[in-house]
Amino acid sequence: MARNKPSDWRFDLAGAAPPAAAQRHTRRVIHGRVLDDPYEWLAAKNWREVLRDPDALPADIAKLIKEENANCDRVMAPLKDLRKTLVAEMRGRIKEDDSDVPEPDGPFAYYERFHPGAEHPRYCRTPREGGAETILLDGDALAKGHEFFDIGDAAHAPDHAQLAWSVDDAGSELYDIRTRALGDGLDRADVVSDSDGTIVWRADSKAYYYVLVDENHRTSQIFRHEIGTDPADDTLVIEELDSAWFVGLGESHCSRFAIVSIHGHDATECWLIDLREENPTPRIVAPREPRLRYDVEPHGDLIFIRNSADGADDFRISVAPLAEPGRENWKDVVHHRQGAMIDYFTVYARHLVWLLREDSLPKIVVRALLSGDEHAIHFEEEAYALSIDPGLEFDTDILRFVYSSMTTPDETYDYDMTTRTRILRKRQEIPSGHDPKNYVTRRLFATARDGESVPITLLHRADFSPGGEGAPLLLYGYGAYGYALSASFNEDILSLVDRGFVYARAHIRGGTDKGWRWYEDGKLEKKQNSFSDFIDCARHLVSSAYTHEGAIVAQGGSAGGLLMGAVANEAPELFAGIIASVPFVDTLNTMLRDDLPLTPPEWLEWGNPIASVEAYDRLASYSPYDNVRRQYYPPILAVGGVADPRVTYWEPLKWVAKLRAKMSGGGPILLFTHMGAGHAGASGRFESLEDTALEYAFALACVAPKLTL
Repeated sequence: MARNKPSDWRFDLAGAAPPAAAQRHTRRVIHGRVLDDPYEWLAAKNWREVLRDPDALPADIAKLIKEENANCDRVMAPLKDLRKTLVAEMRGRIKEDDSDVPEPDGPFAYYERFHPGAEHPRYCRTPREGGAETILLDGDALAKGHEFFDIGDAAHAPDHAQLAWSVDDAGSELYDIRTRALGDGLDRADVVSDSDGTIVWRADSKAYYYVLVDENHRTSQIFRHEIGTDPADDTLVIEELDSAWFVGLGESHCSRFAIVSIHGHDATECWLIDLREENPTPRIVAPREPRLRYDVEPHGDLIFIRNSADGADDFRISVAPLAEPGRENWKDVVHHRQGAMIDYFTVYARHLVWLLREDSLPKIVVRALLSGDEHAIHFEEEAYALSIDPGLEFDTDILRFVYSSMTTPDETYDYDMTTRTRILRKRQEIPSGHDPKNYVTRRLFATARDGESVPITLLHRADFSPGGEGAPLLLYGYGAYGYALSASFNEDILSLVDRGFVYARAHIRGGTDKGWRWYEDGKLEKKQNSFSDFIDCARHLVSSAYTHEGAIVAQGGSAGGLLMGAVANEAPELFAGIIASVPFVDTLNTMLRDDLPLTPPEWLEWGNPIASVEAYDRLASYSPYDNVRRQYYPPILAVGGVADPRVTYWEPLKWVAKLRAKMSGGGPILLFTHMGAGHAGASGRFESLEDTALEYAFALACVAPKLTL
């Protein structure tokens, strides 16, 4: 396209002025501190209603959001052709008729697949040994007429004659559950509403368990629904009354139990529900204790427990009698080792398997239960990602895992845990072509200002070498909730790398990239470490000649958006631009609102400014919205969603308004808000590329003069 070249990758700053939100000051005195908020009015009083129906947004707020979207479109207008090119490139890397490797379960093998052009998958099965396909659920057909459509779960019943499936059609993460008989494919009339989407069938296939989401959008109750009955008559099985705890539901690998996990940010309590019984009494595994985190997998008369008891912060695996599973009976089978974090474990009939991460690199360890023989599965690349798919069957020697790296697309393997041989079942296809030899992935370590060593994973073209001023660089970070960044393959990022970018992921404190200590060193009173680590990683990449000051585009979303807001305040000169997706930037005000969905559970992550003056002062010291000041800010693109229950739409809306009102220079400051989506943005596999193209076109425009193609 004629204009699709760096000289045309620019913002249109000559048109109408950006929106200027009215300032309607509210003053509160908290712990003797005055909190003045000129944009508090942008938080709709009817937010619960808005989550269910975005059209319920008050007219003045909806008008401002639409004006912001129009301003974003206008400023980004010169990049229209570039965005189309980016979408076409990224779509060209997606196999249109992609499908999963089938998962065997009894007489059938189940899988998802797409047909060409489809935004959403079909859920299918064939006879286990091969034969005609049956489409159980057609996501694309069901999604017609919906702006947003996300299938949360599609669970076949143990009798293989029914399917239960859940869907969110607003982006608010409130899922309706329906069931259908697979003989006729028709959904039944009894629909369970306001669930979290998870479904666990009872063994007789006549009922299922689910999690109800309450009016404050919190998961607090487990119910059982009998097929064909009125959901109003469903049986309450477990209820958690403390708003600081979440309730989750899963199924044991052996399929005998539903496992209920009641969890906060630093502790867990698990209950077992026997799926063989019609009306079982839930059984507790171990009562909650401060700092005791655990999850469980029953195995015959035993129960295996991954746990942090007695200071095992990076987890150990213990075993206890199923009949007496309390802590006093836990005996270690895999010992704790500081810095070697057990991320995940599962149990098969004859094997125990766990995923271990050390220095932010994962490995899979397999142990034969009878002999105790143990071995690890090894990989050669400098940085890579691993995930385990436990499958649908318990009595098997086959372990399925997925391997990738920044240069290597996903590879799905079936690994025989007895013979120690692996079979490649699927390699992710890149229809437009991809040669891993054209790219290099590296692992660097930045020295933080307090002496800690912070890992950085890099991707760049093989024909790039650091030196001189380096290249434009996209630096991604998160650093919260113990979430570790993986070195996985991202086909979309190649659109930037092929245009001269270096791509980097900063494994900063706040994640568990280097174990639980790494997480605790980036939360509460140590939260500043997350921000400092990110800035120190950026400066290390400058000093290592991968890039230079003012050529870095920073990117983060959700709690990573908080990171973006903080570094924009603290080191704006480092960045050519900042991309903040659903950014948690109004941190202090959100933590002061105990009616919001995530506030009480997250006081252990950020602090409780209602109860503690120390927590208030700490949050006030870094909350991005409250620390916007009169200074230069680089170009910023924020993205939000009206139906987002995690980071409310008003956080980026308020932040953008305050940035424009206070900044002394720089910008542009842009906001795009999805009117019919939530935290994850657009739901379709191709529709979501529009979001990515917007962000990447923004990044390219920020550094266009520095690109040499």
